[in-house]
Amino acid sequence: MSFGFPWGLLALGALAPLVAAYFLRRRQKPVVVSALFLWRTPRPRAEAGPRFERFTRESSLLLEALAVIAAALFLADVRFGETARTRHLVLVVDGSLSMSARGPDGVTVLEQARREAAKQVEEVGATQVTVLATGIAPRVLAGPEAEPSRALAALESFQALGADHDSMPTLIWAQELAGAGRRVVFLTDVAPESADLVPASVRWLALGTGRDNVALVSAQRRDEGATATVTLRVARFGAGPQEVEARVRALPGPGAKAGTERVERVRLPDEGTATVRLTFQGAGDVEVSLPDDALPEDGRVRLPPAPGRPVAVGLAEGLGAPERQAVERFLAVAPEVDRGAKEGTPEEELLLVGPRGTDARMTVGAAGKLRTFVGPFFSEKGHPLLDDVQLAGVRWTAGDNPPGRPLVTAGDAVLVSEEEGGRLHLNVDLTRSNVQRVSAWPVLLGNLVRESRRTREGFPRRQLTLGEPLPVVTVPGARYTLVGPGGSRPVFGAGAVDLPPPSGPGRYVLEREGDEVDTAEVLALDARESDLRGRGSADVPARESGEDDERGAPGRSRWPLVLLLAALVADFYVTRRV
Repeated sequence: MSFGFPWGLLALGALAPLVAAYFLRRRQKPVVVSALFLWRTPRPRAEAGPRFERFTRESSLLLEALAVIAAALFLADVRFGETARTRHLVLVVDGSLSMSARGPDGVTVLEQARREAAKQVEEVGATQVTVLATGIAPRVLAGPEAEPSRALAALESFQALGADHDSMPTLIWAQELAGAGRRVVFLTDVAPESADLVPASVRWLALGTGRDNVALVSAQRRDEGATATVTLRVARFGAGPQEVEARVRALPGPGAKAGTERVERVRLPDEGTATVRLTFQGAGDVEVSLPDDALPEDGRVRLPPAPGRPVAVGLAEGLGAPERQAVERFLAVAPEVDRGAKEGTPEEELLLVGPRGTDARMTVGAAGKLRTFVGPFFSEKGHPLLDDVQLAGVRWTAGDNPPGRPLVTAGDAVLVSEEEGGRLHLNVDLTRSNVQRVSAWPVLLGNLVRESRRTREGFPRRQLTLGEPLPVVTVPGARYTLVGPGGSRPVFGAGAVDLPPPSGPGRYVLEREGDEVDTAEVLALDARESDLRGRGSADVPARESGEDDERGAPGRSRWPLVLLLAALVADFYVTRRV
């Protein structure tokens, strides 16, 4: 049941005088007549006695009370079930990080949006409200068609910490949820570039204010043994301070007795960023903070330990002495490489180098008829294993062509090939070649180590900023789940998978069959969101000024009038017989 005009229920106040009138005893003066037969139904009354007496016309009272109730229901525009009158309001809130910026009065733009949302609900008398939040992946905060109190409560708990994005897909979705002729209000902090770009049925309400701001635009941590290296980039947007103090606090790690705190004075250039690099010993989490300004969220980060994951490299039995010496010289200077396979190292994480004809990840050697080439060499452009591999001036002696897809050729000879499983074949006789003595050799092996690291299970990158895709590597045949601040979701695909950018900052955990595999930290940093100079206020009304569509039967319900008429007719016949 709902009432289109609740004030109409005030008509029920007529019941009080109606009931009182039936309890009141009417006193009449005696009338002298010449004979009693002149009275049709004589009713002797006492000239004295109680003023109130029990009435004897209950049927008439009930019918008249029913008529008053019917009239009140008609005035209040009562409706039941599907005929109930509803007003549906669709609210769209900008979910970008800049909505958390504070104005001169210290109130965030998001808080202003919450107040404006409550005002819109009250002004239109909405009975159903849908709240959407824009983002790289739009989401529903309340509804569709939720109660106003629930919708506003969901908006109170919402935090705007998203990356820079396009809001138009969310506005188009909001129009579809609202339907033709219904209200859509977009609450944001930036005015549209042009009113013509705003969808016709959307009211664009910008509540922002242009402010100067100093922000962290990048923060990275790298751990090598007990040494943690933190690299920060600080930028100034607008005519802010030329120098700020960056407070960096390293919490004690395992085995450490106390933490370390430093204050670095960072001089900010007019254009570009300033870089700060710090090192800590035995540090746990590292907290970085800048002085509070218009947007404090982009001046605070927490960097957990990010130990490197060295690639385990093993040399198979049967590898020739020249090949073994060439590989070992590279391993002696290569960073993040663990020489030798340790017990328990998974086979898929081991980079095994062996002679030709084995199942090693990379085979080195030549068989059959040997031929020497000094060029020209033809390489497959764009292949990651061949990045920066320069073969100019190389003497290459090769044998019979190895299996797989050719990557480097010289005439009809295949010098480097790759099979579908990722196995690499170097068709080279190092005793008659000089490729191991030029820059192409360490670069090629370095690319191989890099690709091996990228294909290891887990997150190739441990620290990301807002708006970046989340790369992950999975093993075929296993079930994976990504657990983050917004809940958990399954991960589909095998091998290297690029997941959509996370909706918000926080710690994300990759689980395999319920066990934790790896973690990554998404930082609340986005240079485009930290630049508040272009924010402002605007109120662009909808170009289609149609009436709000109120679902339900047009006009007031007619059944209370029918009930009112029936009660009056019945009361007339009851009182006529008395």
